[in-house]
Amino acid sequence: MAINSETIALEAQMRECYGRVVWTHKTHEKCADILNARLNWIKSAQIILSAIITTGILVTIFGKYQLVAILTAILSLVLTIANTYLKQYDLGGMAQKHTEAAISLWKIREDYLSILTDLQLNAPDYKMLVERRNSTQNELFKIYKGCPRTFSKAYNKASAALKSQEELTFSDEEIDNFLPRMLRKSIK
Repeated sequence: MAINSETIALEAQMRECYGRVVWTHKTHEKCADILNARLNWIKSAQIILSAIITTGILVTIFGKYQLVAILTAILSLVLTIANTYLKQYDLGGMAQKHTEAAISLWKIREDYLSILTDLQLNAPDYKMLVERRNSTQNELFKIYKGCPRTFSKAYNKASAALKSQEELTFSDEEIDNFLPRMLRKSIK
């Protein structure tokens, strides 16, 4: 397949699509991480508050400590608010939906990478690549339709992960460490 304007245009589009999916995939991963961390923090706070409230009730029953009773009532209110928040917002379920979205997007990301690789190899014909592109975009549309919305904190964490921490990049040496000796670029 000769390099022509159609191939150049298709490659440009696939690079753009790949980049967008990489960002979206990483943002959904970060959403899941943030929601799981928030859920763990709230669950820990619930346990601690329950223990303090129980102790406060016992101290109030067996002693005459009005201040302990007041503090226990306040902490009980805080626990009720935390329980109401968790009842209203299913953080675990939302985190799971973001995880599932990230997994689905990972496949699309790899499909786009395969198309880009095929374009570089000049292996398949243009019409076949366009069909693969269209099929991948249809799959992506179905995934996006069912995805939960992301939020800016997750996007900022994804940005740091991709730009500064290079979470999706590997050096040749790192890749060689994953591969059997015969597949390594530099045999040690």
